[in-house]
Amino acid sequence: MNTNELKFMLKLLGYQTYRGNWSLFKDKEKTKVCQELERREYVDYSREIVSAQILPAGKALLQIETSQLPITAEELKVLEKIAKAGKKIAPSAIKITKLKSDQKEVILKTLGERGLIKTELKIKKNQAEVWLTDRGLEFLRSEYIPSKTYNPVISLELLGNYIRFLRKNAIPADPSGAKPVVDKITDRKITDEEILQTIKNLDRELGTENYLPIFHLREKLQPPLLRDEVDQALYRLQKSDKIDFSSLQEVTAYTPEQIDAGIPQNIGGQLFFIMVN
Repeated sequence: MNTNELKFMLKLLGYQTYRGNWSLFKDKEKTKVCQELERREYVDYSREIVSAQILPAGKALLQIETSQLPITAEELKVLEKIAKAGKKIAPSAIKITKLKSDQKEVILKTLGERGLIKTELKIKKNQAEVWLTDRGLEFLRSEYIPSKTYNPVISLELLGNYIRFLRKNAIPADPSGAKPVVDKITDRKITDEEILQTIKNLDRELGTENYLPIFHLREKLQPPLLRDEVDQALYRLQKSDKIDFSSLQEVTAYTPEQIDAGIPQNIGGQLFFIMVN
């Protein structure tokens, strides 16, 4: 790991939930550094579709009679525009009346997942976020060893970020030599049903009227759970139709740290509220 990559990761350690706005990174090589760290699964970032191109399956679908097509009218219009271009086309060049850019992006994602078009993803230009993954945190916590072949120059601020991170994750030693005592809640797996009940309890206690901001749940469950463990549990509850999500519209009502606690999406805004079905 070179110095620029190390600095990038240590800077993220200084943010709440180890997540920061892309615009706060001023390094000229930040895109190259971020992509290399993402390749190693140490970081991840917000993405957006920058181009789309029709695939053979999409062309074949357009030959089917309209009434039998397994896609919506809006999806069909987008697919036809892409097919007509005959080559890569930017989302901004797909002009459809009354179709908003965020709706268009969702449709492009859906068509791509169905194998009808090929999409190209890059870091979002506006309001992009970058964050340390669980793999990246594990690397910094347990695996990183400075190389003797070079002398990385880092600021005291970055060093402080690393020290605080290591202290936060350290398990106090027992003077008697016995194994560290772990709180009971960390000694067993928290079930999805318990998490669902926690959501209901928090909603009732805080009076959020079935619109619970995710940061309240994180404050309750992290630790013992990791951020990704909470995210995956919420996805499972959504898949089983026990909860649903809603994105944040009015950002001025919350602090940056509270907003960062949402679940980022590669496409579109991050999920912020939990609703029990």
